[in-house]
Amino acid sequence: MDNLLLFIFVGFFAQLVDGTLGMAYGVFSNSFLLSLGVPPVMASASVHTAEIFTTGVSGLSHLKFGNVKRQLFLKLLIPGIIGGILGAYILTSIPGKTIKPIIAVYLLIMGVLIIRKSFQMGKHKERETTGNLVPLGLAGGFFDAIGGGGWGPMVTSTLIVKGNNPRFTIGSVNLAEFFVTLSEAITFFAFIKLVHYKVILGLIIGGVAAAPLAAFACRKLPSRLLMVIVGGSIILLSCRNLWLSLF
Repeated sequence: MDNLLLFIFVGFFAQLVDGTLGMAYGVFSNSFLLSLGVPPVMASASVHTAEIFTTGVSGLSHLKFGNVKRQLFLKLLIPGIIGGILGAYILTSIPGKTIKPIIAVYLLIMGVLIIRKSFQMGKHKERETTGNLVPLGLAGGFFDAIGGGGWGPMVTSTLIVKGNNPRFTIGSVNLAEFFVTLSEAITFFAFIKLVHYKVILGLIIGGVAAAPLAAFACRKLPSRLLMVIVGGSIILLSCRNLWLSLF
C-alpha cells in the first residue's frame, strides 16, 4: 500500500482505457484495490475521490476535441447524480457483493450486442437516442457507486447498442461522469473517513496524465473498431467479475 509508483501506473492504464473506450477506470482500479484486501466501501470511496480529478480532465479533453453531444450529456446528468448519491449511501451500510453477479450478466449481454451491432453498421444508420434516459442514468450512477465502477460500462454500452455514435457517446458519458463521481465522493465523505491517501494520490497522478491522450485516441479511432474493442472489453471484464462473484 506504500508503493506510489504502482498506483500511478494503475491510474494511468485505467484512465487510458476509460477515456478511449468510455469505461473501465472504476472497474479496473476497484478490482485492483480489492485484491489488496481493501474493504469494498473504502475501495469505492478511494477510486471515486481520485476520479473527481481524472474525470474532470477527461471530460474537458473530450469537450475540447468535440466528442460531446450537449443534449445527451444533459439527459444523463441529473439522473446519474441522484443514482450515484443513493448508491454511495447504501454502500456505506450494506455490502454490494450480492449485486455484482447481476451487473456482470447484464454487461456480458451488452458486450455481445455491441459486437453484433458493429458488423451491422453498413446495414443500419446510426441514430441519436432521443427517448427517456432517466432510468439508465439512475441505474448507471447507482451501480457505479455500489460496485466501485460501472457508470461507463452500463451507460456507454446501452447507448451504443441503441445506435448512438461511439465517439459522441463516450465523450458525453465521460463528461457526465465527472458530476456523478463528484456527488458520490461527497456522499462518501459525509459518512466515512478516507485513510488510503497514497492510493488516491497515485490514481490521480496517473489518471490525469493519461486523460488527454485517451480523448485524442477516441477521436481518431474508427467507429467499428471502437465498438469491437468496447464490446470485447466488456465481455472479458464481465466474465471475470461473474467468476469472482460466484466462485
